[in-house]
Amino acid sequence: MPHAPEPDEDDLDAIAPPQPVFHVEQALLGALLLDPHRLSDVTGIAADSFSTAAHSALYAAITTLPSPDPAEHAKNTKWLDRVLATGREQARGLTASYLHTLVQVCPWPSHAPAYARMVEAEHARRRLLTAAERLVQTVHDASLPHPVQTVLAETDALAGVVDNIANRFPPRAGVLPRTAAQPPPTAPDHAEAVEEEQLLLATATAYPSGIDSVRWLLPDDLTLPLHTGLWQCLTALARRHEPVDPVTVLWEAQQRGLLDDGSEPGEVLRLLAEPAGSVEHWGDRALQRSLLATAEHTGRRIEAYAGDPANTPFQLVVGARRALADISAVRTRWQHATGTAPPQRRRPASTTRAGPPTTTPAHTVRSTRATR
Repeated sequence: MPHAPEPDEDDLDAIAPPQPVFHVEQALLGALLLDPHRLSDVTGIAADSFSTAAHSALYAAITTLPSPDPAEHAKNTKWLDRVLATGREQARGLTASYLHTLVQVCPWPSHAPAYARMVEAEHARRRLLTAAERLVQTVHDASLPHPVQTVLAETDALAGVVDNIANRFPPRAGVLPRTAAQPPPTAPDHAEAVEEEQLLLATATAYPSGIDSVRWLLPDDLTLPLHTGLWQCLTALARRHEPVDPVTVLWEAQQRGLLDDGSEPGEVLRLLAEPAGSVEHWGDRALQRSLLATAEHTGRRIEAYAGDPANTPFQLVVGARRALADISAVRTRWQHATGTAPPQRRRPASTTRAGPPTTTPAHTVRSTRATR
């Protein structure tokens, strides 16, 4: 954190210029040091609302010590000495000269409520940025035993921060955040995603009756454009009650222009000819991956909004809620797929094909292929 600059420092050129909120905090603290009774007009902030440890310590001292008698305060510095001593317990670098500086740089002590509102707004932006960063970090935490549940818990925490900000800064209709450039999301384990999606497509082709059990799976949940298009082909054929096999899916793909990107018909046929496991299992895996990717995208969008100091709290609330709506939609489908769906019942065996096993881990499939 930037330290409180001293007027006589010689190395100021080596210090990054403080952000505007630093000067706002100085003005607010100066107002309260000069006129402690104005503390009753300050709302919405606490010691942790400040951007530096020194300012936090000073505000904590001001708010915990009894206010001095105005007449007595105008005659001596006893109360200021007590504030300094209390503040030094948390920030040793505080000096009497810095308190003097704070008083000197405050333009209008009567503007303390306005300064406090600015400090609160900046603190809200930092809180939102921290919550969004934590969500993105959680998505990439490979050590989590239950990644979806943990990511959804972080999403709820992020939404709670947004709601808290909205209570203090109600969003205004039509006030959208300025969109900052977003870094590209980090791709998940691409090889694993591709293999599992191929197994999903091949298994759905071999056992089209399973497609109806994964209505919650959308084409955009798949990572490759070809896979997205092939899933659309499969669902369209199943919806029309037309025959489903690798050849009919290939023909549907041609009718939809999926082969225009150079995909080889023979490669598509081979992709669709190696089923394993169940449609439900691979669909669940694809949906989980989609949920985590959406959570990351949501977190990065909110990071971009909160990382732009030009966005007001009103704009941050509007932008964050729109971003959170994306993950809410995927979350609803995930809950339908895993939480509220009725228990699986054994389906009647097909007269032409044997039903697939309920689950087949991808590593088992790879081992089986290796022995061929």
